[in-house]
Amino acid sequence: MLRFLIPGTALLLFSLTPRADAEFEFDLESGAVWNTKANVQIPQEGGTFFSLAKDLDADNPQAFFRGRFTWHLGERHDLSVLYAPLEMDFSGRFDRTVRFAGTDFRADANTTGFYRFDSYRFTYRYNLIHNEQVEFGVGITAKIRDAEVNLRQGGRSADDSNTGFVPLLNYRLQWRFSQPFSLLTEGDALGAPQGHAIDASAALQWHATDNLTFRVGYRILDGGADNDSVYTFSRFHYSLVGVSFRF
Repeated sequence: MLRFLIPGTALLLFSLTPRADAEFEFDLESGAVWNTKANVQIPQEGGTFFSLAKDLDADNPQAFFRGRFTWHLGERHDLSVLYAPLEMDFSGRFDRTVRFAGTDFRADANTTGFYRFDSYRFTYRYNLIHNEQVEFGVGITAKIRDAEVNLRQGGRSADDSNTGFVPLLNYRLQWRFSQPFSLLTEGDALGAPQGHAIDASAALQWHATDNLTFRVGYRILDGGADNDSVYTFSRFHYSLVGVSFRF
């Protein structure tokens, strides 16, 4: 339900106050994603530290997609909503007994792991520079993350899921170095003693028309939490293709 309620509410809010100089942009991104780190210890007190990526094997690569809707309020102000689901499967055998979420998983037994990290983000960005060659803006992002880790072995299974709010800083830089091409880097990030979050990309863009843009590039998603109840840190690498359309 959360997957549809939040984006739908945001789109409704965006439509309430139309402006003559406003532009809208719809962006889709897809490609392949690889996992290189997925460290887990749940709970911190009494749980076993293990790595889904090293103790088990990730089913790399897997396909992904993201969708973003942006409301450009003139040249200076942008509002956007992003839906970014992410799932990864793992399989293999532990070389030791692992205690996860109150359940013991034996060594040398076929085990499957599942990692989910769905992200819903609302961003406001102010464009400090906006001309024909350079666009640069900074802002804030309200992120709602819906995360889950699951282990299965034979007839037993254990699951830990969590939904929470994370504030992030946002940036976007586009350099139109040569018609009709540009370089784009953008992302959300923030760090604290309890953990960090980084989601940033770099891409080469081809502006096919004034309203239609294609891109290819790389994205990294890195972060996690370290608190009294859980320890989870992961890293994902994306090979991406994208298209955006302004109207």
